[in-house]
Amino acid sequence: MSRRLLKDKELFLFDLDGVFYKGKESRVKIGGTAAVEAIRSRGKRLYILTNNSTDSAKTVWGRLVEFDIPVREDEVLTSGLLTAEYLKDRYGRVTYYLVGEEGLEEELNGRGHRRTSGESCDVVVVGLDRRVTYDKLDRAARLVRNGAKLVATHSSRLYAYTTGPAMATGPLVKAIEYASRRRATTVGKPSPLMFEVALKRAGIGRAGAVMVGDQLDTDIEGAARAGIDSILVTSGVDRYPSGHKVLATLDNVDRIVPLL
Repeated sequence: MSRRLLKDKELFLFDLDGVFYKGKESRVKIGGTAAVEAIRSRGKRLYILTNNSTDSAKTVWGRLVEFDIPVREDEVLTSGLLTAEYLKDRYGRVTYYLVGEEGLEEELNGRGHRRTSGESCDVVVVGLDRRVTYDKLDRAARLVRNGAKLVATHSSRLYAYTTGPAMATGPLVKAIEYASRRRATTVGKPSPLMFEVALKRAGIGRAGAVMVGDQLDTDIEGAARAGIDSILVTSGVDRYPSGHKVLATLDNVDRIVPLL
């Protein structure tokens, strides 16, 4: 692997779970401090692009600070935050039925959207829900069949839990889609939308950006759809590129430092 492989890259987009740490209930740091400090020292830009919808962006930022990873709050883009912004930009303030957790509700309410009990709503919003029930999924599907829009924070199959890959939001979205015969609009990876927001905020073109992530079907595939190069980090879900074109494969995110 050639040194300074990434010298011409100006914007670094980092996944979170499986790259900087693993787990939700008890998180274990993997790395990130050296990588972020090196990027800062070279005058380059970065964003965290995480499909995490269970925590608010503010909570995620606070956790990174606790792990001594020097990221600014405005550099944290979660699927929950961007879903709330997408709804407001596209439809204004809406009523929503939630399949998801408190962090997603906080982001939605913070953008002026109003949660309903499920009798009627403008939008059914789906994120990771570790307390999901049949009744909740059934009600969501009925609301979509009755005309509510279906918007998913992301469609990932898995996320990097402390003890290994765990089921993510995608299977919940698929269940509602199947029962309602409607397709969801997806905001997070692998949708290009999340990448486009980061590029626009940084004012940097696709050729100047690189995605660093641990999942082929979200991070790597999403970057490819957005026309962005990528690096696979094998500390999370996936171990090999498996036919996907990547600039490099690293066993730890901090191995990126010599490539800058």
